[in-house]
Amino acid sequence: MKLFVGLGNPGPKYAGNRHNVGFMALERIASDHGFGPWRNGFKGEVSEGRLAGEKVVLLKPATFMNLSGEAVRAALDFYKLTPGDVIVFHDELDLAPGKCRVKQGGGHAGHNGLRSIHAHIGEAYGRVRLGIGHPGHKDAVAAYVLHDFAKADQDWLDDLLRGISDGAEALAGGDATRFMNAVSLRVAPPRSSGKAEGAKPAPPPAKATVAAEEDNRSPLQRLADRFRQG
Repeated sequence: MKLFVGLGNPGPKYAGNRHNVGFMALERIASDHGFGPWRNGFKGEVSEGRLAGEKVVLLKPATFMNLSGEAVRAALDFYKLTPGDVIVFHDELDLAPGKCRVKQGGGHAGHNGLRSIHAHIGEAYGRVRLGIGHPGHKDAVAAYVLHDFAKADQDWLDDLLRGISDGAEALAGGDATRFMNAVSLRVAPPRSSGKAEGAKPAPPPAKATVAAEEDNRSPLQRLADRFRQG
């Protein structure tokens, strides 16, 4: 069994924020893979389903970002899971928009949601780091992450979320490489060869329909004819 945790802040006010991309990832997985309806539980919202035969619980903490660890701890204790069974989806300032990386264990890099989870269950859980880019100055970070994604971000954001959903079964099965391949196929698909799919090759140049008449006249006859034509 796996516990997928998406980080964000609860309520419609924050729904489109960059900080809520973890919530968005879980919502896409639940929708695409036929998970059960969201219900209240463990200081958050929970949806249950299966991925590649593995039971998976999706959790969106409703405690606000800084207290996310409370919800994770409650779910972990109820299902008798270990930190190694937990995968947290969260926004990552240090990755370019649309980039995705999988990490197991390690520090929280100042992310308040991860900091809270560290405090409640330690650092040995998995993370899916979802790049949102950096505003360029640390003083602008708070306003940046609590601002909605711009319209110009929607295409890459949709590709990223689709890729996460495509690879969710691999992630639940512990195959991080296959998960990353699924994401890459959405956010950076292979370039085409330049030929339209199914296009027929250009036909060869058409042959002349009228052949030049063969000239059997002698040189003297041709010269005489030239004078007559003049």
